[in-house]
Amino acid sequence: MAIDYKEKIRKLLALAESPVEAEAKAALLKARQLMAEHKLTERDCKEAEKQAVKDIRTDITCSKRREPWIIPLSATIGENYCCKGYRNRRYGEQTNTVGFIGLEDDVEICVEIFKYAVDCIRAGVKNIKREYADYTAYYSKFIKQECDSYGYGFVIGIQEAFKKQEEENRQEWGLVLVMPVEVKEASKHLGHEHFKSRAEENISPDAYRQGYADGKEFDPTRRLKAEAAV
Repeated sequence: MAIDYKEKIRKLLALAESPVEAEAKAALLKARQLMAEHKLTERDCKEAEKQAVKDIRTDITCSKRREPWIIPLSATIGENYCCKGYRNRRYGEQTNTVGFIGLEDDVEICVEIFKYAVDCIRAGVKNIKREYADYTAYYSKFIKQECDSYGYGFVIGIQEAFKKQEEENRQEWGLVLVMPVEVKEASKHLGHEHFKSRAEENISPDAYRQGYADGKEFDPTRRLKAEAAV
C-alpha cells in the first residue's frame, strides 16, 4: 500500500506541467491530502508497519546570500509532511545543505515535495529576472531583493494554505499528520542555530505580496487535468 501511495504522489507531481500554473500549485495540497488519507487507512485497517527513521540529505543548497528563503521553506514543508527539516553546514563554510528526517515513507515523499516547491519559487524568480533583464548591470542589488522577497512571500503563502487545509480537515484528519515521536527523538541532536539573512530585513513589498499570493493560491479542491490517471 505504501508503494502505491508514494507512486500516486510522484505521478501527481509529474503531471504538473508547469510549476507556476495554478494547477501545478494545487499539487502540494493534493499530495498532503493523499498522505493524510493513506495514514487514516493504515490506522483504520491496522496495517501500519513499524518503520525506521530515515535521514535524507538533499542536493539543494543555499546560504544567507543565495536563496535564503530555502531554509524557512524546508522547515514549513517538513512540519506539514510529518518530518523535520534541517540544514547542514561545514565549519568555516557559508553553504548550507538541506536535509530531512522522518519515517521512511514520509521522508521520501517530503523530499520530493520540497524539491517541487523549490522549483515553484525558482520559476517565479526566473520571471522576475526576465522582467528586469535589461537592467541587470545597473540594478543587480534591487533585482536580488525582489527575488528574495518573492521567495519569502511564497513561503508565508504556503503556510497560510496549509493552515487553511488543516482547519478544513481537522475533524477528519485528527492528528495523523503530526510529527511522530520517533522522528522528534531522532532529530534532537540537530542544532537550533537561528538562521537569519539580511534579505529578511530588506523586503520588497510588491514582490513579497506577489510571492505570498502565489503561495496562498493552492486550491485543494482544484483538479489536475490528468488527476484521473493518479
